[in-house]
Amino acid sequence: MIKEYSSIIEVSGPLLLVEGVEGAKYEEMVEIYTRTGEKKRGRVLEVDKDKALVQIFEGSAGIDVQDCRVRFVGRTLHIGVSSDMLGRIFDGLGRPKDDGPEIIPEVMLDVNGAPINPTARNYPNEFIQTGISSIDGINTLVRGQKLPIFSGSGLPHNRVAAQIVRQAKVLGGAEEFAIVFGAMGITFEEANFFIQDFTKSGALERVVLFLNLADDPAIERVSTPRVAFTVAEYLAFEKGLHILVILSDMTNYAEALREISAARKEIPGRRGYPGYLYTDLASIYERSGRIKGKKGSITLIPILTMPEDDKTHPIPDLTGYITEGQIILSRSLYRKKITPPIDVQQSLSRLKDKGIGKGKTREDHADLFNQLIACYARGKEAAELSVILGEAALSDLDRIFLGFSNQFEERYISQNEDEDRTIEQTLDLGWELLRMVPRNEMKRIRDEYLERYYDKAE
Repeated sequence: MIKEYSSIIEVSGPLLLVEGVEGAKYEEMVEIYTRTGEKKRGRVLEVDKDKALVQIFEGSAGIDVQDCRVRFVGRTLHIGVSSDMLGRIFDGLGRPKDDGPEIIPEVMLDVNGAPINPTARNYPNEFIQTGISSIDGINTLVRGQKLPIFSGSGLPHNRVAAQIVRQAKVLGGAEEFAIVFGAMGITFEEANFFIQDFTKSGALERVVLFLNLADDPAIERVSTPRVAFTVAEYLAFEKGLHILVILSDMTNYAEALREISAARKEIPGRRGYPGYLYTDLASIYERSGRIKGKKGSITLIPILTMPEDDKTHPIPDLTGYITEGQIILSRSLYRKKITPPIDVQQSLSRLKDKGIGKGKTREDHADLFNQLIACYARGKEAAELSVILGEAALSDLDRIFLGFSNQFEERYISQNEDEDRTIEQTLDLGWELLRMVPRNEMKRIRDEYLERYYDKAE
Protein backbone atom coordinates (compact mmCIF):
# COMPACT_ATOMS: atom_id res chain seq x y z
CA MET A 1 0.00 0.00 0.00
CA ILE A 2 1.49 3.36 -1.09
CA LYS A 3 1.61 6.08 1.58
CA GLU A 4 2.65 9.69 1.00
CA TYR A 5 4.07 12.19 3.50
CA SER A 6 5.24 15.82 3.47
CA SER A 7 6.88 15.67 6.90
CA ILE A 8 10.63 15.74 6.13
CA ILE A 9 12.37 17.12 9.20
CA GLU A 10 16.05 16.83 8.21
CA VAL A 11 18.25 16.32 5.14
CA SER A 12 21.89 15.29 5.72
CA GLY A 13 24.03 14.32 2.76
CA PRO A 14 22.40 11.31 1.04
CA LEU A 15 19.96 10.82 3.94
CA LEU A 16 16.65 12.36 4.88
CA LEU A 17 14.53 11.87 7.98
CA VAL A 18 10.72 11.65 7.76
CA GLU A 19 8.44 11.74 10.80
CA GLY A 20 4.82 10.71 11.32
CA VAL A 21 5.35 7.58 9.26
CA GLU A 22 3.14 4.53 9.71
CA GLY A 23 4.12 0.97 8.80
CA ALA A 24 7.47 1.71 7.10
CA LYS A 25 9.68 -1.35 6.65
CA TYR A 26 13.48 -1.79 6.48
CA GLU A 27 14.75 -1.78 2.83
CA GLU A 28 11.36 -0.49 1.59
CA MET A 29 11.60 1.58 -1.60
CA VAL A 30 10.79 5.28 -1.44
CA GLU A 31 9.98 7.89 -4.11
CA ILE A 32 10.83 11.54 -3.37
CA TYR A 33 9.20 14.30 -5.45
CA THR A 34 10.87 17.74 -5.34
CA ARG A 35 9.22 21.12 -5.79
CA THR A 36 10.08 21.06 -9.54
CA GLY A 37 8.45 17.64 -9.98
CA GLU A 38 11.76 15.75 -10.21
CA LYS A 39 11.50 12.17 -8.99
CA LYS A 40 14.25 10.60 -6.92
CA ARG A 41 14.42 7.09 -5.54
CA GLY A 42 15.59 5.88 -2.17
CA ARG A 43 15.19 3.13 0.41
CA VAL A 44 14.50 2.93 4.12
CA LEU A 45 17.67 2.41 6.16
CA GLU A 46 16.21 2.60 9.65
CA VAL A 47 12.83 2.84 11.38
CA ASP A 48 12.36 4.21 14.91
CA LYS A 49 8.72 4.46 16.06
CA ASP A 50 7.13 6.99 13.67
CA LYS A 51 10.43 8.14 12.11
CA ALA A 52 12.06 6.66 9.00
CA LEU A 53 15.63 7.31 7.81
CA VAL A 54 15.75 7.23 4.01
CA GLN A 55 18.83 6.78 1.82
CA ILE A 56 18.52 8.67 -1.51
CA PHE A 57 20.01 7.00 -4.59
CA GLU A 58 20.36 10.13 -6.75
CA GLY A 59 21.68 12.43 -4.02
CA SER A 60 19.85 15.11 -2.08
CA ALA A 61 20.37 18.09 -4.43
CA GLY A 62 17.04 19.95 -4.90
CA ILE A 63 15.40 18.46 -1.83
CA ASP A 64 14.17 20.79 0.93
CA VAL A 65 12.11 20.10 4.02
CA GLN A 66 9.21 22.36 2.98
CA ASP A 67 7.96 21.38 -0.45
CA CYS A 68 8.91 17.74 -1.00
CA ARG A 69 6.67 14.70 -0.90
CA VAL A 70 7.85 11.26 0.16
CA ARG A 71 6.00 8.13 -0.99
CA PHE A 72 6.59 4.72 0.61
CA VAL A 73 5.80 2.19 -2.12
CA GLY A 74 5.44 -0.90 0.08
CA ARG A 75 8.13 -3.11 -1.51
CA THR A 76 11.91 -3.52 -1.62
CA LEU A 77 14.12 -2.74 -4.62
CA HIS A 78 13.11 -5.06 -7.46
CA ILE A 79 14.47 -5.53 -10.95
CA GLY A 80 12.70 -6.98 -13.97
CA VAL A 81 14.87 -9.76 -15.42
CA SER A 82 14.82 -11.42 -18.82
CA SER A 83 17.06 -13.42 -21.15
CA ASP A 84 16.93 -10.37 -23.44
CA MET A 85 19.29 -8.59 -21.03
CA LEU A 86 22.23 -10.38 -22.66
CA GLY A 87 24.06 -7.96 -24.92
CA ARG A 88 22.66 -4.90 -23.12
CA ILE A 89 24.21 -2.11 -21.01
CA PHE A 90 22.51 -0.83 -17.84
CA ASP A 91 23.24 1.66 -15.08
CA GLY A 92 23.99 0.55 -11.53
CA LEU A 93 20.29 0.07 -10.72
CA GLY A 94 19.43 -1.89 -13.85
CA ARG A 95 18.00 0.88 -16.05
CA PRO A 96 18.95 0.71 -19.77
CA LYS A 97 21.94 2.89 -20.62
CA ASP A 98 22.52 1.92 -24.27
CA ASP A 99 19.59 3.71 -25.97
CA GLY A 100 17.95 0.32 -26.49
CA PRO A 101 14.33 -0.50 -25.69
CA GLU A 102 13.08 -1.07 -22.17
CA ILE A 103 13.38 -4.68 -21.04
CA ILE A 104 10.08 -6.55 -20.94
CA PRO A 105 10.56 -8.52 -17.72
CA GLU A 106 9.85 -12.22 -17.55
CA VAL A 107 9.73 -11.88 -13.76
CA MET A 108 10.31 -9.20 -11.12
CA LEU A 109 12.90 -10.16 -8.47
CA ASP A 110 14.04 -8.63 -5.19
CA VAL A 111 17.71 -7.63 -5.51
CA ASN A 112 18.36 -8.56 -1.87
CA GLY A 113 18.70 -12.25 -2.61
CA ALA A 114 19.88 -14.76 -0.04
CA PRO A 115 23.26 -16.55 -0.03
CA ILE A 116 23.15 -20.16 -1.22
CA ASN A 117 22.30 -22.61 1.57
CA PRO A 118 25.48 -24.64 2.29
CA THR A 119 23.52 -27.91 2.32
CA ALA A 120 22.21 -27.18 -1.19
CA ARG A 121 25.64 -26.47 -2.65
CA ASN A 122 27.38 -28.68 -5.17
CA TYR A 123 31.18 -28.77 -4.88
CA PRO A 124 33.00 -26.80 -7.63
CA ASN A 125 34.98 -29.28 -9.71
CA GLU A 126 34.92 -28.29 -13.39
CA PHE A 127 37.61 -26.36 -15.25
CA ILE A 128 36.99 -22.92 -16.81
CA GLN A 129 39.54 -21.91 -19.44
CA THR A 130 40.44 -18.20 -19.38
CA GLY A 131 43.17 -18.42 -22.01
CA ILE A 132 45.66 -16.85 -19.55
CA SER A 133 48.47 -19.27 -18.71
CA SER A 134 49.24 -17.94 -15.23
CA ILE A 135 45.59 -18.56 -14.28
CA ASP A 136 44.82 -21.75 -16.22
CA GLY A 137 48.16 -23.43 -15.54
CA ILE A 138 49.01 -22.30 -12.00
CA ASN A 139 45.88 -20.84 -10.31
CA THR A 140 43.10 -22.69 -12.09
CA LEU A 141 39.59 -21.24 -12.07
CA VAL A 142 36.88 -23.81 -11.28
CA ARG A 143 33.19 -23.49 -12.11
CA GLY A 144 31.30 -22.22 -9.05
CA GLN A 145 34.44 -20.81 -7.41
CA LYS A 146 34.99 -17.34 -5.89
CA LEU A 147 38.44 -16.22 -7.07
CA PRO A 148 39.21 -12.50 -6.52
CA ILE A 149 41.86 -10.42 -8.27
CA PHE A 150 43.87 -8.23 -5.86
CA SER A 151 45.35 -5.28 -7.71
CA GLY A 152 46.83 -1.87 -7.02
CA SER A 153 46.18 1.60 -8.33
CA GLY A 154 47.48 1.94 -11.88
CA LEU A 155 47.84 -1.80 -12.51
CA PRO A 156 45.99 -3.25 -15.54
CA HIS A 157 43.25 -5.14 -13.67
CA ASN A 158 40.58 -3.80 -16.05
CA ARG A 159 42.48 -5.15 -19.04
CA VAL A 160 42.85 -8.54 -17.33
CA ALA A 161 39.10 -8.52 -16.63
CA ALA A 162 38.31 -7.64 -20.26
CA GLN A 163 40.59 -10.43 -21.49
CA ILE A 164 38.84 -12.94 -19.23
CA VAL A 165 35.44 -11.76 -20.52
CA ARG A 166 36.57 -12.21 -24.14
CA GLN A 167 38.23 -15.58 -23.68
CA ALA A 168 36.51 -17.45 -20.82
CA LYS A 169 34.85 -20.64 -21.98
CA VAL A 170 33.61 -23.99 -20.80
CA LEU A 171 35.63 -26.68 -22.58
CA GLY A 172 33.63 -28.67 -25.10
CA GLY A 173 31.43 -25.69 -25.94
CA ALA A 174 28.18 -27.65 -25.61
CA GLU A 175 26.96 -25.66 -22.61
CA GLU A 176 25.85 -22.04 -22.81
CA PHE A 177 28.18 -19.59 -21.09
CA ALA A 178 27.49 -15.93 -20.31
CA ILE A 179 29.00 -13.10 -18.28
CA VAL A 180 27.46 -10.56 -15.90
CA PHE A 181 29.82 -7.62 -15.42
CA GLY A 182 29.19 -5.12 -12.61
CA ALA A 183 31.42 -2.01 -12.66
CA MET A 184 31.28 0.27 -9.60
CA GLY A 185 32.73 3.76 -9.31
CA ILE A 186 34.73 3.55 -12.54
CA THR A 187 35.63 6.56 -14.70
CA PHE A 188 33.98 7.37 -18.01
CA GLU A 189 37.23 6.40 -19.74
CA GLU A 190 37.20 2.97 -18.11
CA ALA A 191 33.51 2.46 -18.95
CA ASN A 192 34.20 3.43 -22.56
CA PHE A 193 37.09 0.95 -22.67
CA PHE A 194 34.86 -1.94 -21.56
CA ILE A 195 32.06 -1.03 -23.98
CA GLN A 196 34.38 -0.65 -26.98
CA ASP A 197 36.41 -3.75 -26.12
CA PHE A 198 33.35 -5.99 -25.71
CA THR A 199 31.68 -4.56 -28.82
CA LYS A 200 34.78 -4.88 -31.01
CA SER A 201 35.46 -8.48 -29.95
CA GLY A 202 31.81 -9.56 -30.19
CA ALA A 203 31.83 -10.57 -26.52
CA LEU A 204 29.04 -8.09 -25.74
CA GLU A 205 26.47 -10.53 -27.17
CA ARG A 206 26.93 -12.79 -24.14
CA VAL A 207 27.51 -10.03 -21.55
CA VAL A 208 25.09 -8.17 -19.27
CA LEU A 209 26.95 -4.96 -18.37
CA PHE A 210 26.08 -2.80 -15.35
CA LEU A 211 27.93 0.53 -15.15
CA ASN A 212 28.03 2.74 -12.06
CA LEU A 213 30.32 5.65 -12.94
CA ALA A 214 32.48 7.66 -10.56
CA ASP A 215 30.15 10.67 -10.84
CA ASP A 216 27.04 8.58 -10.18
CA PRO A 217 25.71 8.61 -6.61
CA ALA A 218 27.83 6.54 -4.25
CA ILE A 219 24.61 5.17 -2.78
CA GLU A 220 23.82 3.47 -6.09
CA ARG A 221 27.13 1.60 -5.78
CA VAL A 222 25.82 -0.39 -2.82
CA SER A 223 23.02 -1.84 -4.95
CA THR A 224 25.01 -2.52 -8.15
CA PRO A 225 26.55 -5.91 -7.14
CA ARG A 226 23.18 -7.07 -5.79
CA VAL A 227 21.43 -6.09 -9.01
CA ALA A 228 24.13 -7.92 -11.01
CA PHE A 229 23.78 -11.06 -8.88
CA THR A 230 19.99 -11.03 -9.17
CA VAL A 231 20.31 -11.19 -12.97
CA ALA A 232 23.06 -13.81 -12.71
CA GLU A 233 20.93 -16.02 -10.44
CA TYR A 234 18.01 -15.87 -12.85
CA LEU A 235 20.13 -16.73 -15.90
CA ALA A 236 21.99 -19.51 -14.03
CA PHE A 237 19.37 -21.24 -11.94
CA GLU A 238 16.23 -20.55 -14.00
CA LYS A 239 17.65 -20.53 -17.55
CA GLY A 240 20.44 -23.07 -17.00
CA LEU A 241 23.34 -20.91 -18.17
CA HIS A 242 26.83 -21.02 -16.70
CA ILE A 243 27.50 -17.47 -15.52
CA LEU A 244 30.79 -15.74 -14.77
CA VAL A 245 30.20 -12.67 -12.56
CA ILE A 246 32.95 -10.03 -12.57
CA LEU A 247 32.66 -7.16 -10.07
CA SER A 248 35.06 -4.23 -10.35
CA ASP A 249 35.99 -2.42 -8.18
CA MET A 250 34.92 -3.81 -4.79
CA THR A 251 37.07 -1.16 -3.10
CA ASN A 252 34.74 1.51 -4.48
CA TYR A 253 31.81 -0.50 -3.15
CA ALA A 254 33.33 -0.64 0.34
CA GLU A 255 34.10 3.09 0.23
CA ALA A 256 30.42 3.77 -0.56
CA LEU A 257 29.42 1.54 2.36
CA ARG A 258 31.76 3.52 4.63
CA GLU A 259 30.23 6.80 3.39
CA ILE A 260 26.72 5.63 4.25
CA SER A 261 27.86 4.32 7.63
CA ALA A 262 29.45 7.69 8.45
CA ALA A 263 26.29 9.54 7.40
CA ARG A 264 24.30 7.33 9.78
CA LYS A 265 26.81 8.16 12.53
CA GLU A 266 27.59 4.49 13.16
CA ILE A 267 30.56 3.51 15.29
CA PRO A 268 33.40 2.80 12.83
CA GLY A 269 35.50 -0.36 12.75
CA ARG A 270 38.93 -0.90 11.17
CA ARG A 271 40.09 2.16 9.19
CA GLY A 272 36.65 3.72 9.43
CA TYR A 273 34.80 0.90 7.67
CA PRO A 274 31.62 -0.33 9.34
CA GLY A 275 31.94 -3.27 11.69
CA TYR A 276 29.60 -5.31 9.48
CA LEU A 277 31.86 -5.06 6.39
CA TYR A 278 32.69 -8.79 6.56
CA THR A 279 29.03 -9.78 6.79
CA ASP A 280 28.08 -7.40 4.00
CA LEU A 281 30.76 -8.70 1.63
CA ALA A 282 29.83 -12.30 2.48
CA SER A 283 26.16 -11.61 1.68
CA ILE A 284 27.31 -10.76 -1.87
CA TYR A 285 30.07 -13.32 -2.46
CA GLU A 286 28.10 -16.28 -1.08
CA ARG A 287 25.41 -15.88 -3.74
CA SER A 288 27.80 -17.58 -6.18
CA GLY A 289 28.29 -21.30 -6.58
CA ARG A 290 26.52 -24.42 -7.83
CA ILE A 291 23.21 -25.79 -6.53
CA LYS A 292 22.29 -29.46 -6.42
CA GLY A 293 19.74 -30.33 -9.08
CA LYS A 294 20.34 -27.11 -11.05
CA LYS A 295 22.10 -27.16 -14.40
CA GLY A 296 23.52 -23.64 -14.23
CA SER A 297 26.25 -22.18 -12.04
CA ILE A 298 27.70 -18.82 -10.93
CA THR A 299 31.45 -18.32 -10.82
CA LEU A 300 32.67 -15.07 -9.24
CA ILE A 301 35.74 -12.92 -9.91
CA PRO A 302 35.60 -9.80 -7.72
CA ILE A 303 38.33 -7.26 -8.50
CA LEU A 304 39.61 -4.89 -5.84
CA THR A 305 42.43 -2.35 -5.70
CA MET A 306 44.41 -2.61 -2.48
CA PRO A 307 45.05 0.86 -1.01
CA GLU A 308 48.83 1.38 -0.95
CA ASP A 309 49.19 -2.23 -2.26
CA ASP A 310 48.46 -3.40 1.30
CA LYS A 311 47.18 -6.99 1.48
CA THR A 312 46.31 -6.49 5.16
CA HIS A 313 43.87 -3.66 4.36
CA PRO A 314 40.37 -4.61 5.59
CA ILE A 315 38.88 -5.05 2.09
CA PRO A 316 41.38 -7.62 0.67
CA ASP A 317 41.85 -9.13 4.14
CA LEU A 318 38.15 -9.87 4.64
CA THR A 319 37.69 -10.86 0.99
CA GLY A 320 40.44 -13.46 1.41
CA TYR A 321 38.55 -15.07 4.30
CA ILE A 322 35.35 -15.43 2.27
CA THR A 323 36.73 -16.51 -1.12
CA GLU A 324 38.70 -19.53 -2.31
CA GLY A 325 42.06 -17.96 -3.08
CA GLN A 326 43.27 -14.83 -4.82
CA ILE A 327 45.05 -13.68 -7.98
CA ILE A 328 47.56 -10.96 -7.02
CA LEU A 329 48.90 -8.46 -9.56
CA SER A 330 52.52 -7.43 -8.96
CA ARG A 331 53.79 -3.89 -9.38
CA SER A 332 57.39 -5.11 -9.76
CA LEU A 333 56.41 -7.42 -12.64
CA TYR A 334 54.47 -4.58 -14.26
CA ARG A 335 57.57 -2.36 -14.09
CA LYS A 336 59.43 -5.13 -15.96
CA LYS A 337 56.71 -4.89 -18.67
CA ILE A 338 55.34 -8.35 -17.81
CA THR A 339 51.60 -8.31 -18.59
CA PRO A 340 49.37 -9.55 -17.14
CA PRO A 341 51.62 -8.99 -14.09
CA ILE A 342 50.28 -11.94 -12.08
CA ASP A 343 52.45 -12.88 -9.11
CA VAL A 344 52.15 -16.67 -9.25
CA GLN A 345 54.08 -17.13 -5.99
CA GLN A 346 51.64 -15.10 -3.91
CA SER A 347 48.53 -16.06 -5.87
CA LEU A 348 46.51 -19.11 -4.92
CA SER A 349 43.48 -21.02 -6.12
CA ARG A 350 42.36 -23.25 -3.25
CA LEU A 351 40.14 -25.32 -5.53
CA LYS A 352 42.58 -25.82 -8.41
CA ASP A 353 43.15 -29.49 -7.56
CA LYS A 354 39.40 -30.11 -8.06
CA GLY A 355 39.38 -28.71 -11.60
CA ILE A 356 42.46 -30.29 -13.15
CA GLY A 357 43.67 -33.75 -14.07
CA LYS A 358 42.63 -36.47 -16.47
CA GLY A 359 39.30 -35.79 -18.16
CA LYS A 360 39.36 -32.12 -17.11
CA THR A 361 42.68 -30.68 -18.30
CA ARG A 362 45.44 -33.30 -18.57
CA GLU A 363 46.83 -35.97 -16.27
CA ASP A 364 50.23 -34.22 -15.92
CA HIS A 365 48.79 -30.83 -14.88
CA ALA A 366 49.22 -31.08 -11.08
CA ASP A 367 52.80 -32.39 -11.20
CA LEU A 368 53.71 -29.83 -13.85
CA PHE A 369 52.54 -26.73 -12.00
CA ASN A 370 54.18 -27.92 -8.76
CA GLN A 371 57.51 -28.28 -10.58
CA LEU A 372 57.15 -24.95 -12.40
CA ILE A 373 56.55 -23.09 -9.12
CA ALA A 374 59.48 -24.88 -7.44
CA CYS A 375 61.87 -24.00 -10.27
CA TYR A 376 60.60 -20.41 -10.42
CA ALA A 377 61.15 -20.04 -6.67
CA ARG A 378 64.74 -21.35 -7.04
CA GLY A 379 65.30 -18.85 -9.83
CA LYS A 380 64.01 -15.93 -7.74
CA GLU A 381 66.32 -16.97 -4.88
CA ALA A 382 69.25 -17.01 -7.31
CA ALA A 383 68.25 -13.53 -8.52
CA GLU A 384 68.31 -12.20 -4.94
CA LEU A 385 71.69 -13.82 -4.39
CA SER A 386 73.13 -12.25 -7.53
CA VAL A 387 72.03 -8.80 -6.35
CA ILE A 388 73.94 -9.27 -3.08
CA LEU A 389 77.03 -11.18 -4.26
CA GLY A 390 77.06 -10.58 -8.00
CA GLU A 391 76.20 -13.06 -10.75
CA ALA A 392 79.78 -14.36 -10.78
CA ALA A 393 79.19 -15.87 -7.35
CA LEU A 394 76.35 -18.08 -8.64
CA SER A 395 76.88 -21.77 -9.31
CA ASP A 396 76.20 -23.20 -12.76
CA LEU A 397 72.92 -24.68 -11.48
CA ASP A 398 71.90 -21.33 -9.97
CA ARG A 399 72.48 -19.68 -13.34
CA ILE A 400 70.24 -22.26 -14.99
CA PHE A 401 67.43 -21.55 -12.55
CA LEU A 402 67.95 -17.80 -12.94
CA GLY A 403 67.62 -18.15 -16.71
CA PHE A 404 64.54 -20.32 -16.21
CA SER A 405 62.81 -17.73 -13.99
CA ASN A 406 63.47 -14.97 -16.54
CA GLN A 407 62.08 -17.08 -19.38
CA PHE A 408 59.14 -18.17 -17.24
CA GLU A 409 58.17 -14.52 -16.67
CA GLU A 410 58.72 -13.44 -20.27
CA ARG A 411 57.10 -16.41 -22.04
CA TYR A 412 54.69 -18.08 -19.58
CA ILE A 413 53.36 -15.27 -17.37
CA SER A 414 53.55 -12.55 -20.01
CA GLN A 415 51.23 -12.78 -23.01
CA ASN A 416 49.45 -10.40 -25.35
CA GLU A 417 45.97 -9.15 -24.48
CA ASP A 418 44.55 -10.86 -27.56
CA GLU A 419 46.46 -14.13 -27.05
CA ASP A 420 44.02 -16.89 -26.13
CA ARG A 421 46.03 -19.97 -25.14
CA THR A 422 44.33 -23.33 -24.88
CA ILE A 423 45.09 -25.41 -21.80
CA GLU A 424 47.15 -27.77 -24.01
CA GLN A 425 49.28 -24.86 -25.24
CA THR A 426 49.80 -23.69 -21.65
CA LEU A 427 50.83 -27.16 -20.46
CA ASP A 428 53.12 -27.76 -23.46
CA LEU A 429 54.79 -24.38 -22.88
CA GLY A 430 55.43 -25.39 -19.28
CA TRP A 431 57.21 -28.56 -20.40
CA GLU A 432 59.20 -26.60 -22.98
CA LEU A 433 60.49 -24.27 -20.26
CA LEU A 434 61.26 -27.15 -17.86
CA ARG A 435 63.64 -28.63 -20.46
CA MET A 436 65.97 -25.74 -19.56
CA VAL A 437 66.48 -27.45 -16.18
CA PRO A 438 68.43 -30.76 -15.78
CA ARG A 439 66.24 -33.86 -15.60
CA ASN A 440 67.59 -34.86 -12.18
CA GLU A 441 66.10 -31.63 -10.76
CA MET A 442 62.58 -32.76 -11.74
CA LYS A 443 61.77 -33.94 -8.21
CA ARG A 444 58.05 -33.13 -8.18
CA ILE A 445 57.04 -34.99 -11.34
CA ARG A 446 56.38 -38.69 -11.65
CA ASP A 447 58.72 -40.67 -13.95
CA GLU A 448 55.88 -41.71 -16.26
CA TYR A 449 55.12 -38.05 -17.02
CA LEU A 450 58.81 -37.21 -17.47
CA GLU A 451 59.14 -40.01 -20.01
CA ARG A 452 55.98 -38.94 -21.84
CA TYR A 453 56.49 -35.16 -21.92
CA TYR A 454 60.00 -34.12 -20.78
CA ASP A 455 61.90 -36.72 -22.83
CA LYS A 456 59.85 -36.41 -26.02
CA ALA A 457 61.67 -35.14 -29.09
CA GLU A 458 61.28 -31.44 -29.67
